[in-house]
Amino acid sequence: MGKLNITRMFALFILITLVFQPNFIKAADLGEGDQYLAFAEQMPEPVGGLQEIYAKIKYPEIAKKAGVQGKVFIMAMINENGTVDDVKVIKGIGGGCDEAASAAVKSSKFTSAKNKGQAVKVKLSLSIEFKLS
Repeated sequence: MGKLNITRMFALFILITLVFQPNFIKAADLGEGDQYLAFAEQMPEPVGGLQEIYAKIKYPEIAKKAGVQGKVFIMAMINENGTVDDVKVIKGIGGGCDEAASAAVKSSKFTSAKNKGQAVKVKLSLSIEFKLS
């Protein structure tokens, strides 16, 4: 499956979530007065694609030895410039994988999210898969 199809599937998932959970569309207050939208007309994408995020991840040795595999679900708060302001692990797998995924997303640059041509702050959900070969 291509990266573009994954992006479309993600957008469809968000759209379905918004239909069934109308309160989800409200902007989230992070306690700092900064508002991050749950969805934008044009959602941000990692510059260079997801492979750029994966390239920054080093599989933790302890996770390798313990056979830890799975997906780490991340919520990234992305500002108008495409910079990641904050990262939260929504569901982790342990073994240092949560921290490795968070650091990789935090250090990545994204395209700006846009509503009506204006750059906006958004929350973006990502899943980072750790798989032993």
